[in-house]
Amino acid sequence: MATHPEPEVWFLTGSQAMYGEDTLRQVAEQSRQIAALLDESPHIPARVVWKPVLTTSADILQVCRDAAAQGAIGVIAWMHTFSPAKMWISGLDALQTPLLHLHTQANVLLPWDEIDMDFMNLNQAAHGDREFGYIQTRLGVARKTVAGHVTDPRVASRVGAWTRAAIGWSAMRSLRLARFGDNMRDVAVTEGDKVEAELRFGVSVNTYGVNDLVRVVDEVADAQIDDLVKEYDDTFRVAAELRPGGERHDSLRYAARQELGLRAFLDAGGFRAFTTNFEDLGGLRQLPGIAVQRLMADGYGFGGEGDWKTSVLVHTLKAMSAGAEGGTSFMEDYTYDLTPGAELILGAHMLEVCPTIAADVPNVEIHPLSIGGREDPVRLVFDAEPGPAVVLGLADMGERFRLVANEVDVVSPPQPLPRLPVARAVWRPRPDLAGSSEAWITAGAPHHTVLSRAVGVEELHDLAEMARTELVVIDADTNLRRFADELRWNQAYYRLARGF
Repeated sequence: MATHPEPEVWFLTGSQAMYGEDTLRQVAEQSRQIAALLDESPHIPARVVWKPVLTTSADILQVCRDAAAQGAIGVIAWMHTFSPAKMWISGLDALQTPLLHLHTQANVLLPWDEIDMDFMNLNQAAHGDREFGYIQTRLGVARKTVAGHVTDPRVASRVGAWTRAAIGWSAMRSLRLARFGDNMRDVAVTEGDKVEAELRFGVSVNTYGVNDLVRVVDEVADAQIDDLVKEYDDTFRVAAELRPGGERHDSLRYAARQELGLRAFLDAGGFRAFTTNFEDLGGLRQLPGIAVQRLMADGYGFGGEGDWKTSVLVHTLKAMSAGAEGGTSFMEDYTYDLTPGAELILGAHMLEVCPTIAADVPNVEIHPLSIGGREDPVRLVFDAEPGPAVVLGLADMGERFRLVANEVDVVSPPQPLPRLPVARAVWRPRPDLAGSSEAWITAGAPHHTVLSRAVGVEELHDLAEMARTELVVIDADTNLRRFADELRWNQAYYRLARGF
């Protein structure tokens, strides 16, 4: 997959000319120090680029325009002194990148016995940021507000969460997605308004005939297949029947051919997400399994049965979680263990679960697939690594989109699964299985989801704010009556927010 430059966040500092050159030099030096502390923080996965102190409406407007034009994924704004907020109106109105309002100050401790009026004039963020907060609210600017000193790990972590959301939002805004075939017949929740998705999220979704892909797959050179088969053998535990000389080795070579063909097609078209559909395989000999799994591991979005909305989410969360611990995968709730007091959900899919969530080195295996009517597909088989995670779904509600997240705890399967030949995850949903399921179904959330141990609810909340899209969260505190009321209130709010 193509690499991209390190993302940049611009650091903007507000002040005003009336303080004089000496004070403004101190403002600039201290704001540089704050920006440098953020830039050096391990919590923040982007460069934090300091910009000169802003003291006029014209300068503010220009830097806000430049941020989007020059590819910044977002801006952090801090009013070091008092910065009259009318100066910010045109700039904020023109701003096209996400905004974080950092309510901080240069010093952690007050030098009580040294404080004079010069110190007070210089260190006015306590009310300068309130002035800035007013104008943001007055203009209806979507933003995140974080208060505290940047040396506080909690502050840096929250700025980092916003930065990850901004990276995801940037990835979504430029995403091109290829659907190979159409939606699974008669399925409702995987359908959706692709025009509204491009307007709301920026993602371009287009369908290609499966045989457009087949032509590229068939052109893959044998030497490339040789190299990839060796990579499989070096990376995974390959079943004996699939290894060179094994009776099913040709199936592994065809799976490698599919992976190489898919990569070539996607990269040639600038696609970073895709879908397949077992009902529409054209001239493909297998439903792609290991090919899809490895492409997801490299950051491509994927959705089964033509589910482009979940594919968008997979890619977006992959972008957000770059460099973070834990993996992210396409997922589906499959079946329950309803043992009283120990209820669990078993999640899986036909083949396509990403190995970034694996607890151990995956096995490469081949087994029959009872649907699709093609050859037995090759796939990676593994259990997901235990730990806290989030399950996220995207539903088209007709006039808008709704994100639904459930906090869960992935656990090891309570017993071995020797006859289930697919990758899988087992989790305990919060608040419990009944409460989680009732809330999820009440929200109209989909059965295809994204499972991530690398992204949490804070990052998802920040992303939803940037996209101005509803997010409802099911967690340990969820009460079904209050949750149903929240859905009703949200429906009214988002309808009013769209205008008439």
